[in-house]
Amino acid sequence: MKKPPVHKPNYFYTIFSVTLVLFLLGLFGLLVVQGQQLLTSLREQIEIIVELKEESTPGQLDSLKQHLAASSYFKYNSTKFINKAEGAAMMQEEFGQDFGRLDMANPLYDVLIFNVKSDWMEADSMSMVREDIKQMPFVNDVYYQESVTTSIASNLKRLSFWVLGFGLFFVLVAIALILNTVRLALYANRFLIKNMELVGASWGFISKPYINRSFWQGVLCSTLAIMGLSVLLYLAFKDEPDLPSAINFIGVGIVFGIIFLLGFLIMVLSTYYIVKKYLRMRVDDLY
Repeated sequence: MKKPPVHKPNYFYTIFSVTLVLFLLGLFGLLVVQGQQLLTSLREQIEIIVELKEESTPGQLDSLKQHLAASSYFKYNSTKFINKAEGAAMMQEEFGQDFGRLDMANPLYDVLIFNVKSDWMEADSMSMVREDIKQMPFVNDVYYQESVTTSIASNLKRLSFWVLGFGLFFVLVAIALILNTVRLALYANRFLIKNMELVGASWGFISKPYINRSFWQGVLCSTLAIMGLSVLLYLAFKDEPDLPSAINFIGVGIVFGIIFLLGFLIMVLSTYYIVKKYLRMRVDDLY
């Protein structure tokens, strides 16, 4: 017995919709697995500015550097010294020539800029860091942006929920498109399907072409979504000097594996449902 010919409607919108669903769900997964590492990286990029008094000496600056290097909060090799003349030049570049024309002495201080480890970038911990540095008699003050990390964490969490919400919405849209597309294909072949059933063809034999097509379409959708997510990861981290530590490769691999599995499961299960529904219909219901 030959397999039934299968009508070929336009599957483009179905494939596009499922690919978009998988991409958004994958993006949510990447935000979850990469979120903590991203937050750690951003925290460690926040600059702590130590303002030195006018009478400070190079020896005292070296003493401060040694003190930071021996501390538990200091991020290795992150110090940068800017003297008041360099600071004035930077201000002039930022605000234009008018800054340099002010008839007054240079109001800036020599500063030492450094970064702290991510675990210390909390309000209580940073207060301890500030007090630890300010106890040195040649330190005028210590500055840092206290609200940055809280804002980063809050925005990252909010973005994750928005992506998940869009992803779930498009899951429903994709399933509706799959059901409609398969229904059209089956409707075009409804009498042939019923005739084959009447002459003894099993449900498995009749539905096999549709299930096979949906499986390979699911694989295609998964591949396209993973390619899109890979490009997004590349663009996000292409300028990262320490790429292996910036990307959670195990977590990303798990996300990609889940996306690949979801791709053909969404397509196959949706197709299986509508095929079985059609096969349970009576002949009179087909008209």
